[in-house]
Amino acid sequence: MKGSEEKRRWEMPPASTICCHFGTSAISVASATAVTHPLDVLKVRLQMQLVGKKGALSGSGQIFTQILRNEGFSAMYLGLAPSLTRSVLYGGLRLGLYEPSKHVCEMAFGSTNIFLKILAGGFAGSFATALTNPVEVLKVRLQMNSGTKVSALGEMRRIISEEGIIALWKGVGPAMVRAATLTASQLATYDETKRALTRWTPLEEGFPLHFMSSTIAGAVSTLATAPMDMVKTRLMLQKESSSRTYKNGFHCAYQVMLTEGPRALYKGGFTIFARLGPQTTITFVLCEKLRELCGLHAI
Repeated sequence: MKGSEEKRRWEMPPASTICCHFGTSAISVASATAVTHPLDVLKVRLQMQLVGKKGALSGSGQIFTQILRNEGFSAMYLGLAPSLTRSVLYGGLRLGLYEPSKHVCEMAFGSTNIFLKILAGGFAGSFATALTNPVEVLKVRLQMNSGTKVSALGEMRRIISEEGIIALWKGVGPAMVRAATLTASQLATYDETKRALTRWTPLEEGFPLHFMSSTIAGAVSTLATAPMDMVKTRLMLQKESSSRTYKNGFHCAYQVMLTEGPRALYKGGFTIFARLGPQTTITFVLCEKLRELCGLHAI
């Protein structure tokens, strides 16, 4: 009896349940991305200020005004197509794999403490990024291509012909580290915050609990991932040449601190939070509602 029960616990869930897990995750992340995409463009522009130099940085308001004056409002949606494509693939995998990964940890170790939740989130985030890095490279390149009207496919062809197909995986190391840290900090914090709030406050499953938990998760994940986001952006925008500025993620972080100061690792930090905070809130609130409608249990 015990053996058959154990076997059932390790059995794969039905295909419809798997589709619901990935579908609800993909829709919620894509919806949040569509709302916060202009802030992502702003973040990339802020991170690419004074590359290799120290000096006074322009604020978010100044950069935003410059973009509107010089490029028009449509520039705030540069790279939207690859961004949404990435959200569906990356978001579906990142959130969709968290629950199964947590379940495997529970089966293997007999518990789901915060360290195992961090492990599950880290695996889900890094695996999703390794598969979807080319779309992220396209998105970042298009967000900086303010003076040219080029499609995502056209930019992909240009990158492959001029820099080689391997260039689509530029910055994959820092991107995987960032995604692992983001997913681990975001999901583990959200999960644990929900447990703490339901235990120590009158809150129950519903919008107030999801809103408060996701807001806290957004703040924690921003602090944890801002430097890695900066390094990832710099590497992805670096052109292939014999005199590359950065050799790898560690070299990039070292050079940024050396030439621009330690605070430069948090360039665009406020914009990252202004984007990641609402994005995290929208993602989790919408995902929880969609999971409820699909008959899935809460995260």
